[in-house]
Amino acid sequence: EIVSRWKEQRAIRKISLAIKRISVFQTTMRINAVVSAALIGGVEFVQGFYLPGVNPHSFAEGEAIKLKVNSVKSIQDELPIEYYHLPFCQPLEGIKKDRENLGEFLSGDRIENSPYDIKMKTDMFCEHVCVVDIDAAEKKVQKKLKYAIEANYHNNWIVDNLPSASKLEDDENTYTTYSHGFPIGFQDPKSEKLYLNNHVNIELEYHEVEAPMTASGDEAPSYRIVRFTVEPFSIKHDFNDKAGETDITNPIASCKDGAEHTSYNMIQDHGSQPMEGKVLFTYDVIWKENKDVSWASRWDIYLSMDGAIPEQVHWFSITNSLVVIFVLTGLIALILIKNVKSDYERYSIILDEEEDEDAPEESGWKLLHADVFRAPNNPMMLAVCCGSGIQILCMFSLTLVFAVMGFLNPSRRGSLVMALLLLYVLMGSVAGYVTARLYKTFKGKNYQRAVFVTAFGLPSIAFGIFFIMNFLAVLKGSGDAVPFMRMVELVVIWFGVSSPLVFAGAFIGYKVDAIEFPVRVSSIAREVPQQPFYLRTYTTIAFCGLLPFGACFMELVFVLSSMWMEQYYYIFGFLSLTCFIFLLTAAEGTILVQYFRLCSEDHQWWWPTFLNGGAVAIYVFAYSCKYFQELETSHPSTYILYFGYMGVVSVAIFLAAGSVGMLSCLWFNKKIFSAIKCD
Repeated sequence: EIVSRWKEQRAIRKISLAIKRISVFQTTMRINAVVSAALIGGVEFVQGFYLPGVNPHSFAEGEAIKLKVNSVKSIQDELPIEYYHLPFCQPLEGIKKDRENLGEFLSGDRIENSPYDIKMKTDMFCEHVCVVDIDAAEKKVQKKLKYAIEANYHNNWIVDNLPSASKLEDDENTYTTYSHGFPIGFQDPKSEKLYLNNHVNIELEYHEVEAPMTASGDEAPSYRIVRFTVEPFSIKHDFNDKAGETDITNPIASCKDGAEHTSYNMIQDHGSQPMEGKVLFTYDVIWKENKDVSWASRWDIYLSMDGAIPEQVHWFSITNSLVVIFVLTGLIALILIKNVKSDYERYSIILDEEEDEDAPEESGWKLLHADVFRAPNNPMMLAVCCGSGIQILCMFSLTLVFAVMGFLNPSRRGSLVMALLLLYVLMGSVAGYVTARLYKTFKGKNYQRAVFVTAFGLPSIAFGIFFIMNFLAVLKGSGDAVPFMRMVELVVIWFGVSSPLVFAGAFIGYKVDAIEFPVRVSSIAREVPQQPFYLRTYTTIAFCGLLPFGACFMELVFVLSSMWMEQYYYIFGFLSLTCFIFLLTAAEGTILVQYFRLCSEDHQWWWPTFLNGGAVAIYVFAYSCKYFQELETSHPSTYILYFGYMGVVSVAIFLAAGSVGMLSCLWFNKKIFSAIKCD
């Protein structure tokens, strides 16, 4: 009994200690958020992170629940359309936009209020929203609605921060999807006539939570929403619209007595609502109790898409990557370690005069000891590329850390984009430090220009492409267009925070001693002999790029699906492991090729190793061209958006992987040349 009590007390102490650690961690995160906000100078894009299950909202029975609308989107056209740019019912109190962060704007989210009236645990039958005269709308609006139906645009509604799932029925089956929202209409494949979904069943599932005590001492039951599904219908309502009152002359069963909710069988004899004339919008609200789903796990079915992608697929991807890395590591261990060891033994033999005369002439990588650390051609550009690559690598690595910890998740819209932007800005100091120290090692004289190019080179390219894409969105009247003031915020962040951090990091990097090499560099460069075809640059690029691409190929498919097909990506643990294997494969492949180039007496390795490391970006961009066919689109705007942004992503991968490849080979060269004696 004493032992059991001691174990219980020990367990209680562990729990209390864990709670204290969590509180300290939360306090630290709040302090970091405040400091970051101060650095940005009050710009509103700094938001607190949201952990699933921490801040639930409970509703009393009969309490009003807000239904919000987001931009309508399609996988056939990457330019979203703002909800109220189409002829839909508007709220009586006027359209009010939600307060959105910069990440939501950059992601294309435009969240607004709606006219749908929903109350907790109160079923509704065939409620009338409004009447819209499609023919009376502007020609531009009619054309936009026609295009939205033809391009299969989907509504994206939100209730209690849950996106709407979509339920569709036919004569045999019922389908529920947990991405893309629900379609605004459809096109008859035979007649090619367009129809509008003018009725929705809003299905909400809830569970009861422990009732808090009221001031009078009574219990007040409260409820939390755990599911939100919308089932759209197209119903040809015939109605009289007089004096602001609407009377349906051919009501379906749910509009007569309210005994049962609208169903697929109920509307088959009424026909569908064509995209013309006056359209009556109606809705049902259906409440169901669900005791099996907790509030903290209500997002699980969205993230897994109801098991549409089995988790075994990700395990297969990891297994595939591990096989590649094990084979490559074994190959390096077999070739490099064995050969380098024999080279050490051969170079360390001390011969007497007679043996020295009979010994064959030395060959191999030792002959390059006076040239291997010679500065590369165009050292400024190499230092800038390496600094920018390390900045991108640090940004992505820290983002993955926060994502794995649960701070970045789909329930906090725009948080991923916000994290990438904020961390890229803060990592400007790393870029400046790496650029300045490398440029100093190369004995460069104009380090101010090198730092200037680091601060404004890659950001200028990315911002220029983003500006062109945003201008295209403005011309198309898309909801994806970022407002002018948000663009000003980006420029302020760039010039006011990122650039000063780059210069600050460069100042520190230039004050630090240059990288020391184990051997001296001669004043006269050694001539490089002609290389065999398998060591030429284009051959090594093809080889070094293929290995890491093979290691990350499977996971790349899921990442592209989340980017371009509106699917949720949440398995950041798998992604972290895949990225680690990807970088390790890029480094090992580059080192392997570098050793053979040194044995072939080629001392010009700086730029080739950078190109070999970043070669995987060529394969990524090539695969993205093939993946584009899955979007099933022929719209020029989608071509420009897709290939523009995938070009920026590929350049970022090239710089990050190239930096890893070059720095890995620098470490390798220092190791092997520091172990031999040179005259």
